[in-house]
Amino acid sequence: MAPTTAADRRALPELLAPCGSRQAIEAAIEAGADAVYFGGTMLNARMNARNIAADEIAPAIADCHAAGVKAYVTLNTQIYDRELKSALSYAEFLARAGADALIVADIGLAGLLRRRLPRLELHASTQMTVHNTEGAERLYADGFRRVVAARELSEENIRSICAGTEAEIELFIHGAICVSCSGQCLMSAMLGGRSGNRGECAQPCRMSYGGGYPLSLKDMALAGHIPSLIRSGVRSLKIEGRMKSPSYVYGVTSIYRRLLDEDRAATREETEALAKLFSRGGFTDGYYTGKIDRGMLGVRSEGNIADTRSAAVFRGGKAAPAASSKGNAVTVTELPRPAASEKPEFPPKTPMRKPILTARFRTASQIPENAGLDGIYLPLLAYESAADGVLLPPVIFDSERDGVRRALERAAGKGARHVLLTNIGQLGLAKEFGLIPHGDFRLNVFNAFSAGYYAEAGQLESLLLSCELTLPQIRDIHFRTATRKGAVVYGRIPLMLLEKPVGKPMLRDTRGALFPVLPEAGRDILYNSVPVYMADQLDRLDRAGVEERHMIFSDENRGAVMKVLYAYAHGTIPKESIRRIKS
Repeated sequence: MAPTTAADRRALPELLAPCGSRQAIEAAIEAGADAVYFGGTMLNARMNARNIAADEIAPAIADCHAAGVKAYVTLNTQIYDRELKSALSYAEFLARAGADALIVADIGLAGLLRRRLPRLELHASTQMTVHNTEGAERLYADGFRRVVAARELSEENIRSICAGTEAEIELFIHGAICVSCSGQCLMSAMLGGRSGNRGECAQPCRMSYGGGYPLSLKDMALAGHIPSLIRSGVRSLKIEGRMKSPSYVYGVTSIYRRLLDEDRAATREETEALAKLFSRGGFTDGYYTGKIDRGMLGVRSEGNIADTRSAAVFRGGKAAPAASSKGNAVTVTELPRPAASEKPEFPPKTPMRKPILTARFRTASQIPENAGLDGIYLPLLAYESAADGVLLPPVIFDSERDGVRRALERAAGKGARHVLLTNIGQLGLAKEFGLIPHGDFRLNVFNAFSAGYYAEAGQLESLLLSCELTLPQIRDIHFRTATRKGAVVYGRIPLMLLEKPVGKPMLRDTRGALFPVLPEAGRDILYNSVPVYMADQLDRLDRAGVEERHMIFSDENRGAVMKVLYAYAHGTIPKESIRRIKS
């Protein structure tokens, strides 16, 4: 097949390459990338990469533009209130340096950026867990030009989203994939204090459990599906690998450039070349094809490591010459500081109301009679009239949408009055079915502006803040609306939401800790080995302004539930191993 013409190439999806260093940018340009993405030394989801120093960013962007390549910069972590001022300052610096777009994960920061830098293009990070048309459309309406779709999507659901939204859709096609659904992993944060949502993931999914590796996935490779991807409506095809070498960036980008230009799938030799550059026992396309099974699992062997070491080394020298700082739009050696008048104004503190106690259960059989709770939730597909609220699945693919709507209509008919929303794409569902909306901790609210966005956009009666926050961080978040501020005060925190089933009811780590694995709405949820417990710390919750205290009952039977409720009524000190909300 003859190579495409220049006009044909303009009609192709963008090829987007990862860069963790200036040399990687050079490699991506030489390999034929249409765009690159990289992070600076703050607020990006690959903080362990080398990244690009502040005084290198403007020259690096100029190099890209000289070669006709776009440069996107990541601000794709959740952000604490105390960081918002610096984040805005940093974004202004990136805009002046010529960044073509910022990749953002925090909805509160995005709102501030739209007001401060209205001409700067925003892309929604995959950490925002966008997996359906409603989510993409919501973010497009909120000012995002592009949405990076969740990596768990099948070809069918990718095509559906592309056809249903005006937003550009960006899709990962090669590289490492998390076993947990995008943006829904708390495991590293809960076990070791290194937050995946903050760019510090320790990769506990790559560790051994019970002598095996049931959470370690092979890298994704969609090189065999290039013709269908070209015609899917996807605007940008993204390679993962900001922590990889320039040789990896050059080799992988070169192969995908050739496949796109020739509109064909990879040959066996090309797939083998990709594997030599980096592999964990081969590749998987299981999410894209819907073949989700044990064949997706893989670990990096000594042979894989040897292959990577023997792969051709990128030495550079053919890319566009490095741009002189004299010709750049801005030359900066340190981050600018906003004027005092530009400091964000936070909502005023409101008096705390009498706290209420709510809980979620997996099944109605767990719920005691006369539980004394102010609100009870059951999962959508397990809803019974013993509860007055329904918990929506955090992931609802377009192919599942009609079934969810029917189930929600049935729940409302059985007496459900409240709904716990778990994703940004669900904000319109409560009004549609006449239910009172509440926000779940899965919305990943880390700061006052994100809290304000959800409270107002969803007209929420209450909002559970991120389980990663400390009590002082919770204390400092206030609402302009009457929304109640909530936190999880008891229960095993869901650590992972798994599209690929674990295949076991329990995982044991190398220390002997046991992690329950329980199904819900067709997906496995991996729970923490110990519960959060704050029954004897209610005064601390009061000082933090926690108005709604929420409990998660996972594997507890009714008797165990009654003991927990008794403990919270009497402030009992626990005897078992527990986890606290940190001060």
